[in-house]
Amino acid sequence: MFPMHRWCLLSTRAAAIAVATFFMVSAPGAEAEAEAEANASEGKPAASSRGFYLRAGIGIDWSRETRFMDRNCASAPPAPAALYGCGQGSDGAPLRAVGDFGSMIGFEIGVGHFTAPSLRLEGTVRHRPHFSFDGYANFTQDTTFKRMVSADASSLSAMVAAYLDLPELGVPRLGPFSPFIGGGIGVSRIEVGETRMGHPDAGTTTIVPGGDRVNFAWMLTAGIARPIGERATLDFSWRYTDLGTVETGQDKLRIAYRDGRPTRVFDFDLERTRAELKSHGLGVSVRYAF
Repeated sequence: MFPMHRWCLLSTRAAAIAVATFFMVSAPGAEAEAEAEANASEGKPAASSRGFYLRAGIGIDWSRETRFMDRNCASAPPAPAALYGCGQGSDGAPLRAVGDFGSMIGFEIGVGHFTAPSLRLEGTVRHRPHFSFDGYANFTQDTTFKRMVSADASSLSAMVAAYLDLPELGVPRLGPFSPFIGGGIGVSRIEVGETRMGHPDAGTTTIVPGGDRVNFAWMLTAGIARPIGERATLDFSWRYTDLGTVETGQDKLRIAYRDGRPTRVFDFDLERTRAELKSHGLGVSVRYAF
């Protein structure tokens, strides 16, 4: 099987090259830029608003608060054992780990088609090669300190989206910019590495196995577009994305000792823990008509 980390590296490089190439080939000459601005000021569609187009872009998303909890808090050996368990934690909330995945850089490529002057349909692939969960667990025995929790993750999503270009529906342009709205549905694959739980003053680190999961995913977006040549359009957008569930693996629990003792491997499996990955973010992309 092709290693996931190599796939992440290769797809990131490919997306970066695609973005750079699109920006270079779409750089307009003086006459094309003047024509595009004249068309926009007169309310005329650019050539890039007809037929098929390619799109490449880059964006940054910020995760909403994320809560990892047991899939089944009552599970116990000989079945896979719950990590957190049932009941309330030291903060009065259900036993869990709370934090977020921080900021996530993503690369996107897609192909679209104008099915009507105001409507375009698009298929896209978006890769977020690396982001990290940072938070704390509220175990009842941790009354003097918070047990820190961390894990690395990546995601790959594919969606079919529909966009409405609002000036074609009578909404005024914003100078040279044309507002648009859109939404899409698809699938995502989220891979999370080992989860590590510990504290600088503690002598051990609890290691929870990593895992992956394929989910239903959806997004909503709004933005503005500006022609930058006869065939090219520059998009700026805001996006809300629900990538679905992040899920840890079902495997042996391990305890690592910081004093050099061998890692202890327990003779039972852990139940999976899960959390929802939702984010909002900003992006910039180039569409190039062909």
